[in-house]
Amino acid sequence: MQGSQPTTANHHSAATRVVLWSQDGAELALVLPVDAPAALSTAAGVETPTQPLVEILAVGHGRASGNTRNTATAIGARLRVLGHDVTEVGGWRTVRVFQGDAATTLHVTSHLRVREDGASLQSWTTVRNDGSAPLVLQAVSSLVIGRPVGTAPVAGTSTLEGYGEWVGENRWAWTTLADQAGLVGLDLPAHQHQDARGSRSLVSTGTWSSGRYNPAGVVLADGGPALAWQVEHNGAWRAELGVRLDARDSDVLVLGLFGPTDDDHAWTRVLRAGESFDTVPVSVAGSAGWQESLAELTRHRRALRRNPRRPVIVFNDYMNTLMGDPTTAKLLPLIDAAGRSGAEYFCIDAGWYDDGGDWWDSVGLWEPSVTRFPDGGLRRVVDAIRAAGMVPGLWLEPEVMGVRSPLAERLPDEAFLQRHGVRITEHDRHLLDLRHRDVVKHLDEVVDRLVECFGVGYLKLDYNVTPGAGTDLDADSPGDGLLQQNRAHLDWIDGVLARHPDLVIENCASGAMRSDYALLSRLDLQSTSDQQNPLLYPPIAAGALVGIAPEQAANWAYPQPDMTDEEIVFTLCTGLAGRLYLSGKLHDMTPEQAALVADGVDLAKRWTSQLVDAIPFWPLGLPDWTAPLVASGLRGPDESLVVVWWRGTEGTELELDLPAGAVDVAYGPPADGWHVDRDGDDGPVRVQIPAGPQARVLRVRHAGLV
Repeated sequence: MQGSQPTTANHHSAATRVVLWSQDGAELALVLPVDAPAALSTAAGVETPTQPLVEILAVGHGRASGNTRNTATAIGARLRVLGHDVTEVGGWRTVRVFQGDAATTLHVTSHLRVREDGASLQSWTTVRNDGSAPLVLQAVSSLVIGRPVGTAPVAGTSTLEGYGEWVGENRWAWTTLADQAGLVGLDLPAHQHQDARGSRSLVSTGTWSSGRYNPAGVVLADGGPALAWQVEHNGAWRAELGVRLDARDSDVLVLGLFGPTDDDHAWTRVLRAGESFDTVPVSVAGSAGWQESLAELTRHRRALRRNPRRPVIVFNDYMNTLMGDPTTAKLLPLIDAAGRSGAEYFCIDAGWYDDGGDWWDSVGLWEPSVTRFPDGGLRRVVDAIRAAGMVPGLWLEPEVMGVRSPLAERLPDEAFLQRHGVRITEHDRHLLDLRHRDVVKHLDEVVDRLVECFGVGYLKLDYNVTPGAGTDLDADSPGDGLLQQNRAHLDWIDGVLARHPDLVIENCASGAMRSDYALLSRLDLQSTSDQQNPLLYPPIAAGALVGIAPEQAANWAYPQPDMTDEEIVFTLCTGLAGRLYLSGKLHDMTPEQAALVADGVDLAKRWTSQLVDAIPFWPLGLPDWTAPLVASGLRGPDESLVVVWWRGTEGTELELDLPAGAVDVAYGPPADGWHVDRDGDDGPVRVQIPAGPQARVLRVRHAGLV
């Protein structure tokens, strides 16, 4: 093994260059030097980039130069290329890079899965201890890339980052890296030619992977190119941007993507002799502009999905409707109305298991209530759903157990996440440890019973609390215990789908607090919010398309009988901006109101075949939370749908730059006061909107246009 001395600026010329993609002005290549670490490059030529592909922090082997980032690590700088191989299977070209570190005897494998005919890849890292002594890992990168948007100066680069919290999800903002909150110029060459020591970082904690920041973003150079990224993990993660110096004393922007780390998440892993560790997967997608890079990432997300299928229209009785208080008397008329509206699935949400009226801290058995369904039980309601032409579904929160649940005393302490021998309790719930066989057995029995005895074909899996750093039971650290729990959760889902392949599963965690492609590569749809105010939902629905494929982005539409026609259309438009997710007291509506809802459902159904291939775009850019005008579009093979929301009170006018084609209103009330026109097939679209709030779905027909 060559060269065990650390280097902080690699500029060796002897290297092999493997082009991973070259498309739309964006190129990414793997550089394999003789006497330096492997690296990724977005520039032509064979010069070895400054930033290694892999960074590893371990106790006793920290950083090669002082910083508070996770780059410029001693092990990362010492890695030397041992070889690589390439395989092609199922639309993916996988490049594996093998490296070693003489000092620790670590063997490191980078897995780079490149999408065929695309400009995106998925990456993760395997670390194996080939020595005789254990090594304590503190951080291992899934992917690190220097100059992610080419040779653009750091001061001319921006970062798109998503912020989230309950009922305020998917809020996206651009930050120019030259700004005060960015990576300001520090004149690094004048300071002994050292790298910068800080970073701009996004850090998720606990099991709400999107509860603070979205696990996705974009790095953009002025005028392009752009690189979109995502972390595919249902737990803790870190993304960071930092600055290093190359051999010519030029600033180099570095993007690093990680799962849990010691500094951020109390994660350490003891890697004993012969043991291996895999990082969480991440993905990147490149293109000429930020919207184009997100289009490429959308295609990549579809390629990651394990069992994609036709989106169905789901009616859920919760949002602004029964709100967790279902009974036979309340459900039967609602079921009939949902069936008449065109819904294909009907989900009974929270409360179906509650006999006592306060179910929050008693959940865990998941047996149907006898008081809520007195005549014929839950089976009568399920049969009514089928008789109305729909598939029955139920809400479930499998990973928690209320402190008053009978099972809380029957299961051993080892069946729960804990710290220092004490069960973790959040909001009157314990959190189950899915590594424990009794927990998996219990949850499997629950799901199998609901599917086999009641014919349930849909599950809404919710998750309303989070355990913090993790569990220290049978783990090297709380973060290690949490990572094991995250992976056990995925294994449990895989087992459920293996036994019940036709089961449609919704991903929900207090709305969208766990919106990531560890889960969404497996599950069918993602609730985008719990937001009950229809006027606050548009920026959430538009922003959801940055992080979620359109056919999975389930936006609530909750029309009510006391709404005006414009208000009904407004909330239906929100649903139609992604995948329509229907609720509302449809059974109390007039025939005219019901017809307006049915028209929206019909549009969603007719557009399903295009939705699964549609690419999101934002004619007005990504919206601020309080923006009066919000617009998002879905471009399909033959036509595009564009939702425009006007949240102001007076009339307004605007111009939209939309794909070429004839434009009309695809969905609105019978008395439509909007005026929409364009000159020719490709001029700006002029829209006149009366006093609001109002919304419409515009349609652009571009089939046959060159």
